[in-house]
Amino acid sequence: MIIAETNRLLLSKITVEDAPFLLELMNTPGWIKYIGDRNIKTVKQAETYIENNQLKCYETHGFGYYKIQVKAENLKTIGTSGLLKRDNLDHVDIGFSFIPNYHGKGYGFEAASEIINLAKTKFNIKTLCAITLPINQPSIHLLEKLGLSYQKTVKPFDNDEELLLFAKNL
Repeated sequence: MIIAETNRLLLSKITVEDAPFLLELMNTPGWIKYIGDRNIKTVKQAETYIENNQLKCYETHGFGYYKIQVKAENLKTIGTSGLLKRDNLDHVDIGFSFIPNYHGKGYGFEAASEIINLAKTKFNIKTLCAITLPINQPSIHLLEKLGLSYQKTVKPFDNDEELLLFAKNL
């Protein structure tokens, strides 16, 4: 189901049919380094991950992560971007991840800008946040370009890892 469209991209809900792509994305070096190894090593594990995370998020909150497809490349799926309500953060969190060959082409900004628009107009979200590792300079740069500003350092997860918290009022 298409949720939004930009000049170059389609944003659609993730389904279990997207498991092979998610398996590939979640095992890229950037995902493992900056997001973390989710131990998804088979298509079946990716299907289960989608069922337990993406589909439940849509059902519970009405929003979630969306697959990003390039119109000019026969709707090739190149990444994900979306919204997540985490119990350990005060506000809805925006995130994004792309296959390495599609970094640096403006797709992240284009997709995340549309996600911010949806957050405000469709989901009536007043404040948006994002978390990232201090070493993830590409993510920090994109968050700042999107108008989010650094707030503070947080430790939202059990692993005690310090993350940078960014936020933006919509």
